[in-house]
Amino acid sequence: MKLGILRSNEQALHTVQRLADLFLIAATYPLVSSLYHQRWTAEASTLLVIVILAFTVAAEICSLYRPWRVERFRVEIRTVLLVWTTTVAALVLIGFATKTSHSYSRVVSFGWFVAAPVTLSAWRLLVRTVLRWLRSNGRNTRDVAIWGATPAARSLCGEIGYRHWMGMRVKGVYDDRSADRRDDLSDMGFSLLGGLAEMVEACRAGEIDIVYVALPPRAEPRIAQIARDLADTTASVYLIADYGQYQPIGSHLSAIGRVPLISLHSSPLDGMSAWLKRLEDVTIGTLILALIALPMVVIAILLKLSSRGPIFFVQRRYGLNGREIKVLKFRTMTVAEDGAQVVQAQKNDKRVTKLGAILRRTSLDELPQFLQVLAGQMSIVGPRPHAVAHNELYRGLIPGYMLRHKVKPGITGWAQVNGWRGETPDVHRMKRRVEHDLEYIGRWTVLWDIKIVLMTIFGRKANENAY
Repeated sequence: MKLGILRSNEQALHTVQRLADLFLIAATYPLVSSLYHQRWTAEASTLLVIVILAFTVAAEICSLYRPWRVERFRVEIRTVLLVWTTTVAALVLIGFATKTSHSYSRVVSFGWFVAAPVTLSAWRLLVRTVLRWLRSNGRNTRDVAIWGATPAARSLCGEIGYRHWMGMRVKGVYDDRSADRRDDLSDMGFSLLGGLAEMVEACRAGEIDIVYVALPPRAEPRIAQIARDLADTTASVYLIADYGQYQPIGSHLSAIGRVPLISLHSSPLDGMSAWLKRLEDVTIGTLILALIALPMVVIAILLKLSSRGPIFFVQRRYGLNGREIKVLKFRTMTVAEDGAQVVQAQKNDKRVTKLGAILRRTSLDELPQFLQVLAGQMSIVGPRPHAVAHNELYRGLIPGYMLRHKVKPGITGWAQVNGWRGETPDVHRMKRRVEHDLEYIGRWTVLWDIKIVLMTIFGRKANENAY
């Protein structure tokens, strides 16, 4: 059967990947040693054996050698980094426990710790490039069938068609419901191939490698029946998690014991991602504070000389997980509202001072918040925090509004660089801002943060509606 051949090829690829990883790890160490003119010793051989064993164990625990066909490249690289970081941590602990760390060159070790994951990532990029080329040319492909002519099936067909490099060919849709209960997918080029009996027979004949069940969760009895019937075949079966009506954020699979769980509302910035985000904040925040320290002093002096009142404006806002924090800004208005009612700044607002207008238009009033980034209360990039009064108003008007607090608030954000900042005279504007915030939370990456920072500095929309 073709499915057996595909699985054999997949297992062979994973075996090659394991051997290649061990070879690259073993090869980079002597290479780095030779660059620093270090001779090979018995201790180096021992170190290499320990690292290979630790990496092998960590790779299995983190499921590094699983099918990556439909996964994004950054997810695979993130797993590689996690495995290698775990390996290095284990190595350091062993070195301290056995008091042998002094036997190894710190320069060579650091060079190896950096070179190995870079090499492993470059190798995976090469493999992906070759596989994508093969799949684009009709090799290493899989035939797919979809059960259920539903909106979820339409979305999946579109995604598979867009990602042709995955090498997945949709043969058609199976559905035995009446025509008035089915979505018409003929405009996407997919015909109705029959009902459950026809799909099971096609799977038994080896004509279908993967079946995607595109039924809503409420159809659990029908889904159970389909799963039972397909258990008599060797086709892989996947259930589309069609939970769009719940506005899922950071969705992923997990389990408590033997009970499988699907998260609907959870932060994507957890575990390794949280550490990366914090490292990004501390690194970039420290560099920026070093550059803006003197300008902040100048702004503080000008504020004190130009108008009466404090230098800083402090307002209660919601932070991570809805906990209340106090956000720091340079004072730009003659009032400091922080009660049950807060009036947003408007165009030509008489409460805004002359210096304050300049600070608000250039976003310089936000500079003190970099101190809160280093303190861990805020991030450089994230949903902008709103006054508590505005939170209480909009959480009852916009579904999913409070989900924006699943991450730390930011000095700048995806909504701001797309022009959705400043005054929100109607619910529509706030809704569009929240939509951008939730999109950012659901798709967060370090590279996206860097893009937003650059758009904040050089983009044209970042300072729109800043009154």
